[in-house]
Amino acid sequence: MSGGVRHTVPIDVHLILRREGADGPEVLLSRRAGPVYASGLYHCPSGHLDPGEDIVTAVIREAREETGVVIDAQDVTVAVTVHHRPPVGAGSRIGVFFEVRRWSGTPRIMEPDLCDAMDWFPLEGGLPEQVVAYCRAGLDAYRAHLPAAVHFQEPDDPIHHAPDRPERTLLLPGPPTGGPGLPYGLRVFAEKAVGRIADVREVSWVRTGSRVWQVTGAGGGTWYLKRHRGPKFHAREVAALRTWTPELGAHAPRLIAADPGALAVVITALAGLPVHGMVMDPADEAQLQYGLGALAALLHHAAPAHPAGPLPSLGKLDRHLKSAAPHLADGDEDLVRALARMYNVLPHVAAVPTHGDLQYRNVLLTGSGEVQLLDFERAEYAAATRDLVRLSDTWTGRDDLRTAFLRGYGRGLTPEDELRLDCEAAFDAVSGIAYGMSHQDPEVTERGHRTLLRLHAAHRP
Repeated sequence: MSGGVRHTVPIDVHLILRREGADGPEVLLSRRAGPVYASGLYHCPSGHLDPGEDIVTAVIREAREETGVVIDAQDVTVAVTVHHRPPVGAGSRIGVFFEVRRWSGTPRIMEPDLCDAMDWFPLEGGLPEQVVAYCRAGLDAYRAHLPAAVHFQEPDDPIHHAPDRPERTLLLPGPPTGGPGLPYGLRVFAEKAVGRIADVREVSWVRTGSRVWQVTGAGGGTWYLKRHRGPKFHAREVAALRTWTPELGAHAPRLIAADPGALAVVITALAGLPVHGMVMDPADEAQLQYGLGALAALLHHAAPAHPAGPLPSLGKLDRHLKSAAPHLADGDEDLVRALARMYNVLPHVAAVPTHGDLQYRNVLLTGSGEVQLLDFERAEYAAATRDLVRLSDTWTGRDDLRTAFLRGYGRGLTPEDELRLDCEAAFDAVSGIAYGMSHQDPEVTERGHRTLLRLHAAHRP
């Protein structure tokens, strides 16, 4: 180690906000304006670190300040690091580019005095010509699935990207990988479980904080790698896959490996196709509901029931009502509070293993009509009616589907079950409206409004 003054450089952060467009992935770029460096050129949303600020906090803050979008730290992944020297000034800097594919809000110009345009551009073949060379170096490394680049410009170089000077950008490879798009640590975990990975495809559901990749092994096998949004979801899914889902046999995935430190699991692939959005003949859908009823019964008996305990606290309901209040119709809050009072006097019931999010988006259907369940990150001991709450939305106006489910389940609902289901559906509706409005999720919001309309009809004085 040599003596003397240590070399230091500024650090800045850059946001690669990515979405899937009609012709492939697109990234958000904004055009600088006013008395700023590179005015008139496009650049990723970016900025410097504030004193004492970490890089993840910084990129989340810059995203909110420049584009108005809200990003959760769980959805921030490191994409590229660039060591850059501009054509003016003697110093260099380190830029860290972060990829984000999930956010809340619609990107818009938040600083009109510093930005006069903002738009989505195709990542491949559609980036604007008038883009900052520094930004383009980071995007070039990102498109090549490489982790770093050195971009040292000379004093006579232009600030904008110059295709005739490719030697200014040195793209640096990382350790050997099994395919693009998968964080290195997760790839190491997955390859220890299933062998060398030949291909990776992200298949995450857009509204959840967890991420899911379909991985194909060198020998052709297929698995799914899931990184949970937090320890609670990871622990729930791992526990369910270890102890309850084996009772479902081939109707649920099998756990291959789990890493609590990385909050990740590798599970087997199922052969079915997603039911969410599928157009079905009424008779076929009734058969699907019959199969769901049978699987729900198996799951609810997969382990001994827990003795009846106290009812859950309704404090969370008050918080959700407060958040949802501006979006509720007249009489909605009175209805929900009336059902909460009824819920408090219902007899306590034993808790059984539940899926926790039983709805069509977590259901697969094979070509032979076999029903399969996935996504057990909300699984826990609860009243059996919990698994009917979201599924019952499909029964509105379809008594045949309700009847088919209960036939598969092996028993009907008692009057107390019916009331408990209505109470839990009301609570879920309010929670969904509060969540849907704050996260711009129209499907969840609309399901909540539909549920409250149905409950108004069922509990009309």
